Amino acid sequence: MRDTLPDARDGLTRIERVILHVLNETRRELGGRDVPTAMLYGRVLEYVNLSEAELQMYLTRLGAMGHPPGCSGSNR
Repeated sequence: MRDTLPDARDGLTRIERVILHVLNETRRELGGRDVPTAMLYGRVLEYVNLSEAELQMYLTRLGAMGHPPGCSGSNR
């Protein structure tokens, strides 16, 4: 239950916070490059148990899929 309740401070759930933390750390390790979803999924599984489809849902909700035009990084 704790994983799915939004935090009052910023509205993020524990799972969303874990995903963003792992994404940030992995991007830093890769020198700022985009993080492959498969790599992110493997690392997120070290903290929480979720399916690939659930990860995709969270990434879409967080806006972490691709970069908007004009931002650094590759467009998908």
